[in-house]
Amino acid sequence: MDGYTYYGVALMRRPSPDLAQGIVTHIPRVPVDPVLAARQYTIYQEAVASAGWRVHEVEKAPDLPDSVFVEDPVVVCENLAVLTRSGADVRRGEVDGVEASVRLLGLDVARIEAPGTLDGGDVLQVGPTVYVGVGGRTNADGAAQLEQLLKPLGREVTKVELGRALHLKSAVTALPDGSLIGLPDLVDTGALPPIRRPPEEPGAHVLPLGGREVLVSAAAHETIHELAAEGWKVLPVDISEFEKLEACVTCLSVLIPDQGEGG
Repeated sequence: MDGYTYYGVALMRRPSPDLAQGIVTHIPRVPVDPVLAARQYTIYQEAVASAGWRVHEVEKAPDLPDSVFVEDPVVVCENLAVLTRSGADVRRGEVDGVEASVRLLGLDVARIEAPGTLDGGDVLQVGPTVYVGVGGRTNADGAAQLEQLLKPLGREVTKVELGRALHLKSAVTALPDGSLIGLPDLVDTGALPPIRRPPEEPGAHVLPLGGREVLVSAAAHETIHELAAEGWKVLPVDISEFEKLEACVTCLSVLIPDQGEGG
């Protein structure tokens, strides 16, 4: 395809029919429409593919309600896939299918071992710095294990204590230029550079897709306008059914760049 930029592989996993039974921690439980969620997942997948990512679907896990949130079972840095050990023990079965996929893609594999716990949603990679949220799903031991695994790759791990946030990336994400956007009230900001507060809460979540393209929740109307005015190419996606389970745009994929694109 003329003019087509290919960035790498996007891991995704289709939602379970039992998605509505997924875990909620800091928000009230409300009904989830699994049919609408499946449609939103397909549109999300199409948006990521349109930005230049080849989608690789992890084997479905219908008995694991949270399995669509494929970001949590694995952290990928360069050619290393670190299989996690969630602080929510009911989610640990999600790792098996993800392991099969990353091995099929030829990645090196390591894993977080007990008593360490780590969720991928707590890991925010910004250039050579890796911020790791320590809270309900990730403990200090898990963060320390990740630090040892990533040190040979030239990464520096910085631990961030969480407040009322499910994951670090539930509160803070990063634009392609490395600047942070999010809700500073939910984290210990002492370990972080300045955080830009968006006009509305869903705007805390951006997923850089390469170049100046970013994926943003369609609910973040004012944030979309602000970022577009600054020259970012914004792809809005409706993920309302997943947001009911404390998810954001980063939760539904793991982007694995070609090595020429950086880690």
